[in-house]
Amino acid sequence: MAAHRLQRLGPWLALLAAGLGLTACSDPSANQPINLAQGVPVGAVLSLTGNANVYGQDQRTGLNLALAAINGGGGINGKPMALRLEDGGSDESAANAAFTLQINRGVLALVGPTLSQQAFSADPIAQRRGVPVVAPSNTATGIPQIGYFISRVSAQSSVIAPLSIGKALALQPSIKRAAVFFAQDDAYSTAETVIFQKALTAKGLKPVTVQRTQLNDQDFQNQITAALQQKPDLIVLSLQAVDGGNLIRQLRELGYKGMIVVGNGMNTPNIYPICQRYCDGILIAQAYSPELATPANRAFLKAFQANQGEAIATPPQLTAQAFTALQVVGEALKRLDTKTPLTTLTVAQARTALMAEILKGHYQTPLGDISFTPEGEVIQKQFFVAQVKMNPDGRAGRFALLP
Repeated sequence: MAAHRLQRLGPWLALLAAGLGLTACSDPSANQPINLAQGVPVGAVLSLTGNANVYGQDQRTGLNLALAAINGGGGINGKPMALRLEDGGSDESAANAAFTLQINRGVLALVGPTLSQQAFSADPIAQRRGVPVVAPSNTATGIPQIGYFISRVSAQSSVIAPLSIGKALALQPSIKRAAVFFAQDDAYSTAETVIFQKALTAKGLKPVTVQRTQLNDQDFQNQITAALQQKPDLIVLSLQAVDGGNLIRQLRELGYKGMIVVGNGMNTPNIYPICQRYCDGILIAQAYSPELATPANRAFLKAFQANQGEAIATPPQLTAQAFTALQVVGEALKRLDTKTPLTTLTVAQARTALMAEILKGHYQTPLGDISFTPEGEVIQKQFFVAQVKMNPDGRAGRFALLP
């Protein structure tokens, strides 16, 4: 472990090494033995209500599939994993409350929350109390830097977002004028739009206009009218699924016919019912491909199709990332239990030792071969760009990978 990483761990590692046990003043269960009566306790906090539920539902599917795979493969060295899922809503206060509830229950690790905006608020709670967090979908800059106990399997926007700009220019070299939209009250959007704008400028396409929206906006006519006056032939959106889908529909209805690039917030098939036939043709960079020909992804695809049915044959990225997050926790728990049986550790000792195991592991996942930097940033080798292809009925579609 890197020296600066040890410094961030600070007293936690020293206490563990000294065999004194770890406790947080607000966590009376931290110094107690792990309650294994119902299995090895792991928590998850997802957005199952509110606007972000379009992501949380995809993620819940991934967690359920991962849990079935883990327990079907013998659990944590013969002990089942007990996954406790809480709704984190779509705002910071709900995520904070759900994190606190799960930590007080004595979970050894947390998967979540769904939104980067929530992570900046809830993750510090887990950091202060020494609970490992594996983020399945937080792509904003600065997430792992919250602290030692925070990691993510979702590649940051700075790695992925520029790929779609490059692909748009390869498909349409005549593009000269770009307009940008982003939600100014959302941490993910404000972080990603900076990356998009830098990528555009690097390609000689400094945006001709930057339009600001709000997460709960439904009518974008003023912003669209102002943007279209600049005659853009490329529009780049850093928005969530609901507001982004509505904006795309209104862009097309108001006459825009050019190319549209969207960010990770729209990386879900749940956008199809929102922008419907107008989703067709949008470009998006992705961290997951159902076409990845690895044993781990083939097994994941088989399980997904058996669970969802052939009508939904392609798992969304968010489902694959949620599966991966729980897979990482499960494999790290197995390694920890092999070295030091969980029955011999307190909750706090297990949490700290588990974080170390998470960071030093290598994992064969649906996303490919991944590992972590000492700071908790995911190391992933393969990324993709897809174009939405809507069905003739305009109600369903697919992310078609581009070469």
